[in-house]
This record gives sequence, structure tokens and C-alpha cells, in this order.
Amino acid sequence: MLSPFSFKYIIKERFKMFGFSDETYIDVASGNGGPGCVSFRREKFVPKGGPDGGDGGKGGDVVFVVRDNLRTLGHLKMVRSYRAENGRPGQGARCFGRNGADVEIPVPPGTVLKDPESGEIIKDLTGLDRYVFLKGGKGGLGNWHFKTAVRQAPRIAQSGEKGVEMRVGVELLVIADIGFVGFPNAGKSSLLNLLTNARSKVAGYPFTTKIPQLGAMRYDDQDIILADIPGIIEGASQGAGMGFKFLRHISRTKGLAFLIDLSDDNFLDSYRILSDELASYAPSLVEKPQVIIASKVDEDESGERYKALCESLPGREIIPLSIYMDETVEKVKQAFIKLVSDSNIKKSDDNGGFTAKVDKDAVYRDEE
Repeated sequence: MLSPFSFKYIIKERFKMFGFSDETYIDVASGNGGPGCVSFRREKFVPKGGPDGGDGGKGGDVVFVVRDNLRTLGHLKMVRSYRAENGRPGQGARCFGRNGADVEIPVPPGTVLKDPESGEIIKDLTGLDRYVFLKGGKGGLGNWHFKTAVRQAPRIAQSGEKGVEMRVGVELLVIADIGFVGFPNAGKSSLLNLLTNARSKVAGYPFTTKIPQLGAMRYDDQDIILADIPGIIEGASQGAGMGFKFLRHISRTKGLAFLIDLSDDNFLDSYRILSDELASYAPSLVEKPQVIIASKVDEDESGERYKALCESLPGREIIPLSIYMDETVEKVKQAFIKLVSDSNIKKSDDNGGFTAKVDKDAVYRDEE
């Protein structure tokens, strides 16, 4: 095992961190349409065959494909230019040119396409498998389309339509049900590893989690996606620690889980500091449903500190947690299930719930 202070270890960790990418920009271009053909029928015993130039093929499309096995946008930083194939020219005997091949750009779930200059969202790919971003140009018409009674030998054909070329911003917003929020070493990674099959790094020094980690918690017949983001410290809004770089990944969560470390001497101020830092980034985050967890209740003086924490937050339910005590872990699971269930019910109510209209004047005959 490499020492945390060795040169090879530092290089390995930096490679992991830079391998994760949650925003970038790429240049994309759809294919041009193929030109139409100017051709005349040349065949034995057919002295005046007439025009028979075929149409050009359609240019290829630029298609974003959502792949469940991708987790970052790092591959888009390696190749930044994507261009679809042009349509092929038409041929004689009214043969159409071949359509250009589409260019498919694989992206992870939760990807959002933005205007790189204004930041305006162009398309949210959540819930989609494929999305045609740019359509290829249409193929030009061959000369046989232009024959008339007075122009029986047209020597003109259309050129294909030009494709579209543009630069697009690609941003990843991790899709999760509950996001973990807390100071470094508050026990977020340990909780994620305990509840899911994730294998986040756990160590006795701060900022062991450098990139967001996801895990799926299975409870009865329900799956809940949990997200662990790097720890937040006071002053993160001014760039302290890892700043707000990864907070965008909990903007889509249904709720937040605040982990308060009872072994920290400043445990009474932890919730206030975390809430203030989140409000500095996006006020909507602190309005999300919350679960407050007091971690490391198995350590010395944790009982008195837990009581003091409950008194400092009157009216708020605070769940004690020790990863070595099954009964506390079960309470956390039930709290997560309740948060997600209540959120789903609220969403159903916001959408009107059952929207079918009942016809009170309808008459239903009894079956004979």
C-alpha cells in the first residue's frame, strides 16, 4: 500500500481527480447534404433518354447518446471536435447518393447542454436515451426534377444544404435522491459505503473524497440513489477548501442529509455554517427537505453533545448515528425512505395527482 505522503501516491490521486470532469465544451458540426447530379440517360436504342440525375444524400446528424456506464465527461476533453459525415453526390440513372453517417457523442445520465457564452440551457438530457442535437443538410435535387415541356434537357442541379456548426457547453449534474452535506471527516463516505455498494475512500485526514461518489441503497423493494460530495468548510463561498465546485451535483436531489460530527469541538455551529454556505451558493438548496444526522455517537462525551445539539435546534429531529450500531443505521435508512416518499407524494400533488375528469352524469349499466 502506498503511503499518503509518497510521490507516487500524490500523482495517482491527482490523476483520479483530473480524470473526473463535470463540464467542458465541444465543437460539433452536422454533415452537408450531397449535391444533385446532372446526368442524361445513355442507352442503346434510346437516342433521347432525357435527364436522369439522382438526388444527393442527406448529411449526417449530431446525436447525443446517454450511456448508463459513463460517470464523467472526461472523454470529451480528450476529443473536442465531432463532425458528421457529408452526404454523397447523386448519380446517373436516378440513383440517390448515400446518406452521411451520424456522429454519436456518448454522455452520462444527467447531462445538460448549454450555450457556452450565455450559459442558457439548450437541452436537459435527463430521461432521454438519444437526442438529435443538429440535423444534417438535405441533399440537392438532380436535374431530372427540372425537366419541363419547354426545357427537356436541363443542365442544372441543386447543391446540398450546408450543415450546422457550433460550439456547445456540456455540463454534468449527477442524478441522486439524497445528497450528503457536511464538513470533512464527518463520516459521509463511511455512511455511503455502509448503505450502498460504493467504495469511497475513507481515511483519517480531511478531503479524502475529491470527486462526487454515488451509491444505490436498497430498502425492501425501493432503490434510493445517494450522493457524497467533497466536504464543505467555512468560507467555501470565497473559494476556501474545494469551494463550490461540486455543489451543482446536489441541485437536483430531492433532499439533503446534513452530517454533524459530534467529535468536532464546533459541532454546535456546524449546521448554521453549512446552511449559510449553501445559501450563498443557491438559496433553493436550503429549502429542500432535510435529514439531520449526528454522527459518531459512539465516541466519548457524544451523549452530552447530542443533547446539546438537540437543544440548539429546537423542533428539528436529529438522528444519532454510529456505523457500528445497527439500530442507529436503521433509523437513518427509514428517514431516507420517508424523505423520498414524501417528496414523491408532493410531486404527484403538484402535478394534479389523478387528472382524469369524472363524468357525474354518465350512466353505467349493470352486467346481466
